[in-house]
Amino acid sequence: MTELTNLGVAAIRDGVRDGSFSAREVAEAFVSNVAQAKTLNAFLVETPDHALAAADAADAARAAGETLKPLAGVPIGMKDLFCTRGVPATAGSLILEGFTPPYESTVSGKLWAAGAGMLGKLNMDQFAMGSSNETSAFGNVISPWRRNDGGNAALTPGGSSGGSSAAIAARLCPAATGTDTGGSIRQPAAFTGIAGIKPTYGRCSRWGVVAFASSLDQAGPMARDVRDCAIMLENMAGFDPKDATSLQLDVPQWEAGLSGDLKGKRIGIPKEYRVDNMPAEIDALWQQGIAWLKDAGAEIVEVSLPHTKYALPAYYIIAPAEASSNLARYDGVRYGLRDLPEGAGLQDMYAATRAAGFGPEVKRRIMIGTYVLSAGFYDAYFTQASKIRTLIARDFDRAWESCDLLLTPTAPSAAFALGDKSADPLAMYLNDVFTVPSSLAGLPAMSVPGGVDAGGLPLGLQIIGKALDEQGVLNAGLALEQRAGFTARAKAWW
Repeated sequence: MTELTNLGVAAIRDGVRDGSFSAREVAEAFVSNVAQAKTLNAFLVETPDHALAAADAADAARAAGETLKPLAGVPIGMKDLFCTRGVPATAGSLILEGFTPPYESTVSGKLWAAGAGMLGKLNMDQFAMGSSNETSAFGNVISPWRRNDGGNAALTPGGSSGGSSAAIAARLCPAATGTDTGGSIRQPAAFTGIAGIKPTYGRCSRWGVVAFASSLDQAGPMARDVRDCAIMLENMAGFDPKDATSLQLDVPQWEAGLSGDLKGKRIGIPKEYRVDNMPAEIDALWQQGIAWLKDAGAEIVEVSLPHTKYALPAYYIIAPAEASSNLARYDGVRYGLRDLPEGAGLQDMYAATRAAGFGPEVKRRIMIGTYVLSAGFYDAYFTQASKIRTLIARDFDRAWESCDLLLTPTAPSAAFALGDKSADPLAMYLNDVFTVPSSLAGLPAMSVPGGVDAGGLPLGLQIIGKALDEQGVLNAGLALEQRAGFTARAKAWW
């Protein structure tokens, strides 16, 4: 059974279709792995019955000679930001403890309709606010990776989709959903040696996804390789009339369009991404990535994104501002936690519930967001950050005049030890330095594993594309993947 959990989405799908193994065998193998890896704390809720029922349905359909659904036989993990009917959804926060949605998010509903089964709900930074999966109210997620140079400290799997990245890297599921507001799919993918893509803003519905920053949040897939991400994304994307920001466009056949041949493509190298004190191994990987894309037939050009240095400050004004508005709905009245001290009035209940239910990072961002939206500071902060966002988007538009895609590092370092940066919010925020600009512009971007650092930990390369050019991003990712030949994997120490 163990070898089945080494298979990815495409291999499982094809193996079930041709009868190499049954869907139930696959589901049972992954359910067993999930049960044996509790020390990683990747899953908040396990749903083996869901996974097994979907597997049995796939096997029954095959036995009856029916055409199998696109994801028949594929069990996946679901980030706990997605509402799932009859299964708790907490967004990693105590304030939603006990909340069981009576409805299904659009993205998860599409995946179940495509035949996928759910192994469980995955741990995450509280309300997707974090870069290390240390802000979850239900404990840290532990990366399955360890340094090979003598250090044995527990490492971050990245965040906020750290439960998703850890579960895939540990072979607890072949793929999982993630969400990306400022890098929360790409950075954890880079830290754990997997692939992950943030599609164009609006490609995947936000309906039924617990909101952090509504103008930035975007669902996307995380998996072991580029092909698996393409398969997952095809079954997650699509227009949703329930989401006003959903794009009314047909879903392309991204898997069928995959090609690692980049002849005629121009790849831009933004000079502003060469940040101060960049580790030599990150720069070396970047240079190697350039060589790989040249080998795939691409032309390399240098481009300028002059407002890049303002992206992080603008993001950490806009995102908290939107969060402070979105999180106002958690008041202890309708659902989730209610803290009602004896003799307390309505305002006392609000205050007690939020004090008990929100963690320190969430409170910090609510306070920042409320401050920058206040009457005396709105123009000085939020208005200025919004203008910067427009300038950053304009930088990308100008870059597309001379190139088709951009290549950058995904993160400024490999995974760090849990606790290393939790006392310094600014140091933690710097993890998003390479991923935030494309989020502010709403562009598709993907991380693929490119190599390892001196300690044997994964490092990722990021491809950024024009709006709606997920195919170009996936193809460039495939070209990198084919040449990197990344085979390193976490050892099963847990």
